Amino acid sequence: MRAVIQRVSEASVTVKGDIVSEINQGLLILLGIEDDDDHQDVGWLSKKVANLRIFGDENDIMNKSILDIKGDAIVVSQFTLHASTKKGNRPSYIKAAKPDVAIPLYEAFIKQLEKDLGKQVGTGIFGADMKVSLLNDGPVTILVDTKNKE
Repeated sequence: MRAVIQRVSEASVTVKGDIVSEINQGLLILLGIEDDDDHQDVGWLSKKVANLRIFGDENDIMNKSILDIKGDAIVVSQFTLHASTKKGNRPSYIKAAKPDVAIPLYEAFIKQLEKDLGKQVGTGIFGADMKVSLLNDGPVTILVDTKNKE
């Protein structure tokens, strides 16, 4: 699994003109899933996201997690995170999992993150043409890959 984790002041996901998720301070997580991902990846990534200390403390040092600030989260599926641009100019998405693999892992990640955060997590709609709006706070953007454990 690959995740782009963005610290936001606000974020929303719109599908066909309707807002399907909206948060204030928290994290917008773009999630890419590949065929060999499994539930161990789900658990590791959820724990990493919940405990990642990227929010400012009283001295404005990134020392607090989303748990500490009681922030919100939105998770959006994004197969393009597994794009290969090695050959030519048209990205290949061959490493991205097909829906029969990706959807159950996407849903498992959302459920695990809700459990780890102790609150509901906003989502996009898997496979939909989504418009994602965010106000990146910092900006702070972190890339995490479960295969490299970083």
